[in-house]
Amino acid sequence: MNFKVKVKEIKTENNIPLEIDKKNHNDIIIRCKDLNLWYDDNHALKDVNVSIKKNKVTAIIGPSGCGKSTLIRSFNRMNDVIEGCKIEGIVEYRGTNIYGSGVNVMKLRKQIGMIFQKPNPFPMSIYENILYGPKVHKIHDIKKLEAIMENCLKMAVLWDEVKDRLKDSALGLSGGQQQRLCIARALAIGPEVILMDEPTSSLDPIATAKIEELMNDFKKKYTVIIVTHNMQQAARISDYTAFMYLGELIEFGETEQIFENPKEKLTENYITGRFG
Repeated sequence: MNFKVKVKEIKTENNIPLEIDKKNHNDIIIRCKDLNLWYDDNHALKDVNVSIKKNKVTAIIGPSGCGKSTLIRSFNRMNDVIEGCKIEGIVEYRGTNIYGSGVNVMKLRKQIGMIFQKPNPFPMSIYENILYGPKVHKIHDIKKLEAIMENCLKMAVLWDEVKDRLKDSALGLSGGQQQRLCIARALAIGPEVILMDEPTSSLDPIATAKIEELMNDFKKKYTVIIVTHNMQQAARISDYTAFMYLGELIEFGETEQIFENPKEKLTENYITGRFG
């Protein structure tokens, strides 16, 4: 079923629960069917069809402006906030069309979290950053909140570095620490999918290596989808890779196949550095 909606129209659905069809999926957690997206007259995504497997790391590569970030923002409706955005096609999360009527966008974004390119800690303490989301989602028990905080900071490999200064401002952390704090903050609300939009592009090599180690560990529990300009990074960390060009998904497959034996000439040209 196709649909076309304007952003200002879909914002009215936030008070209705997201019901997940758990019977209508196997190992596919997100599926796009004939997805098209426009920003006013700019046709940013063109007939995208892709199936994302759960508990895997999927990398999305391609030159600047090809639609990578727009695609992952479609997975949890972050594009809703952009005036003039309109969509045709279907994006399914566990078999449910997230752009269909009756979807609670807040619940959707709880299940599909986002890490942005630049660390964006809130101007408050480390403690308050981590617990902001759980409190919004009505968790108020102090012992439970403290357990969530410690567990998420440990999962982000940050606990040992900050456990003695939890009341300090998060803005005093290094860039790499701030990004791991943002990851811990995203984990605190219990997502199933983590979207990462070039999460290491502003970090030094040591901080980048720590984030990459986290992504490899996360797939035991989460599904990770990362946008990256760094093809070496995609090759290192991902199980599957999607190559995009001018809003189209040119090729999608296992990372080893994409990098060693691409089926499309355009993919080969990009991988080998002939353009990009």
